[in-house]
Amino acid sequence: MAGDARRAAEATGPAGPAGAAGRTGPAGTKDPTDATRVPAPEHVSGGVLVSIGALLLGMLLAALDQTIVSTALPTIVSDLGGMEHLSWVVTAYMLAATAATPLWGKLGDQYGRKRLFQTAIVIFLVGSALCGMARNMPELIAFRALQGLGGGGLMVLSMAIVGDLVPPRERGRYQGLFGAVFGATSVLGPLLGGLFTEHLSWRWVFYVNLPVGVVALAVIAAVLHIPRKATRHVIDYLGTFLIASVATCLVLVASLGGTTWAWGSPQIIGLAALGVVLACVFVAVERRAAEPVLPLKLFRVRTFTLSAVISFIVGFAMFGAMTYLPTFLQVVQGVSPTMSGVHMLPMVAGVLLSSTVSGQIVSRTGRWKVFPVAGTAVTTLGLLLLHQLDETSSTAEMSAYFFVFGLGLGLVMQVLVLIVQNAVAYEDLGVATSGATFFRSIGASFGVAVFGTVFAGRLGDELADAFRGAQLPPGVSAETLKADPRGIAALPPALRPDALHAYASSITDVFLYAAPVALLGFALAWLLKEDRLRGSVTAPDATQTLASNPVERSSHDEVCRALSVLGTREGRREVYRKITERAGYDLLPAASWLLLRIRRYGRVEPAVLAERGPVPLTVVIEAARQVEERRLAVRQGLDLVLTDRGHEAAARLARAREESLAELLGDWWGPDRPTDLTQLVRELTGELCGSDRERPHDGRVLTRAG
Repeated sequence: MAGDARRAAEATGPAGPAGAAGRTGPAGTKDPTDATRVPAPEHVSGGVLVSIGALLLGMLLAALDQTIVSTALPTIVSDLGGMEHLSWVVTAYMLAATAATPLWGKLGDQYGRKRLFQTAIVIFLVGSALCGMARNMPELIAFRALQGLGGGGLMVLSMAIVGDLVPPRERGRYQGLFGAVFGATSVLGPLLGGLFTEHLSWRWVFYVNLPVGVVALAVIAAVLHIPRKATRHVIDYLGTFLIASVATCLVLVASLGGTTWAWGSPQIIGLAALGVVLACVFVAVERRAAEPVLPLKLFRVRTFTLSAVISFIVGFAMFGAMTYLPTFLQVVQGVSPTMSGVHMLPMVAGVLLSSTVSGQIVSRTGRWKVFPVAGTAVTTLGLLLLHQLDETSSTAEMSAYFFVFGLGLGLVMQVLVLIVQNAVAYEDLGVATSGATFFRSIGASFGVAVFGTVFAGRLGDELADAFRGAQLPPGVSAETLKADPRGIAALPPALRPDALHAYASSITDVFLYAAPVALLGFALAWLLKEDRLRGSVTAPDATQTLASNPVERSSHDEVCRALSVLGTREGRREVYRKITERAGYDLLPAASWLLLRIRRYGRVEPAVLAERGPVPLTVVIEAARQVEERRLAVRQGLDLVLTDRGHEAAARLARAREESLAELLGDWWGPDRPTDLTQLVRELTGELCGSDRERPHDGRVLTRAG
């Protein structure tokens, strides 16, 4: 895969970062795009930047809500009662967001994204307000589901609207900001949840969304202007309902079996049977659907099927652990809600560090199989280490175990999406990416439910054993301690260690039971076939790996994002050198840069080009001298215009640029490629070979250098 980095450099356009200052090109010329002045501003208007800021606020709401609740959960269930239903506070949100995501995407295409985005914000804010006012656990769970419906729309629509606001070459840069939001909320969420719970009330975990959401709503209404481009879809409402129903049945069986109802009870058997029947109906419906929510043909691709199962396992382990570790820290270790968020940081750091490093290594080498194998192995080890924790564990020990567990998750999360994208045809790229992240979301819901069932069952047994024959204070029993851990403080000092140990062993046993599931992922990872990666799938996206609910993008949008990221990854001088070499010319990189701009805008005055852009005047003059000496351009007054030979050279340079982009697409760029892919490559070629924007001035066409 050594050529992938080279191809990525060839794909880099004027949007990429400038090379190191003072670097020299052929004949001792300075880097043609090294800036000695303040770079020209981005070619997006102030209103667009404000709109993107509002979109980031919307994304922040949805992303933060996935992590901020975890450290507040022990206090919430203590206030409202029902420790055995703790998992549903998380699961209700995840299931609703997962089911709603594909619908928001299709409806936004069809009816306009601005109105849908505003609707999603309103639903989310109403759900947040109701969650803050909840009086009991059933109310909170229902309102969390409503909040999840809005949260799914915030995530998918905010990223889609970026594509409406900025040109393709800039899309990866701005969508990268959304990935940064996810990274930031992974760190800040547990801390903020603890702070609000400790110093205000757990209800502020939900109320904090209201002012932020109102600001986002007002800004969107005032400044967001999106060109209306209606795309007709045959929306698979029935398929969406059925797959959500199947997932809900499975999660209900996992969460209620052995706790609320016995495993052999008619209720559990009925739920399981209903889930199987609905799954069969779903398969029948999807075979006939015009635009299926989850195309069954994907499962004929071995890599997709294996990756989907491993994604399920990763979601299962990650969110199950993230939900119950704060309970361990606050109840067993006795730390405050705020400090429980601090204690969680090593795990978050492990996830972010290993996912970033693994993504970078895959991008540069193209070798990826080691990461799902190592990641699932380290995750299994992390679960076994977490099982060793108890009420006497030190902070250093806990931090080390949390970090190991996070490392394992991060190693595998980033890569699974890339290998799924690499394994499917272009027309299936969007649904395959959504499918892989969908299974991680369902795994997360299932994991939280299973962890909750194991925890609730073990806790009841452990507390009953601990206090069998013991004299407890009035109003305190094993059942009341199970529902509200604050009752431990009312126990005589001699009995408190037994209660803490019951909680500790109940929670850590969950990790022991999850270890074989992670071990299954390790075994499946060995079955993955390490195919050579296309250049265009070596650009991972944090929103696809850190989000708990699916990412919904079309194949066109996903390729556009990836090529845009690759187009901004390396220095621009090297790009023009590669383009020139590929076209078969012996020109300064700056000369190729100048020819492509003249071709795009008809004429350029070099002095004004240097004045208005970041490229030094001496470099522009040297480039202009060479194109004149080679008879590729001639003067018309102060302007340079192309000669016939210059037109031919510029056309060859543009073709070389297009070929380098097409090369990144691999076999997607075949004779039968879809027209939208051809159009995308041509559009990116034009944007990356020309300048950012033409500006009339004194009767001439000027360019602002890229």
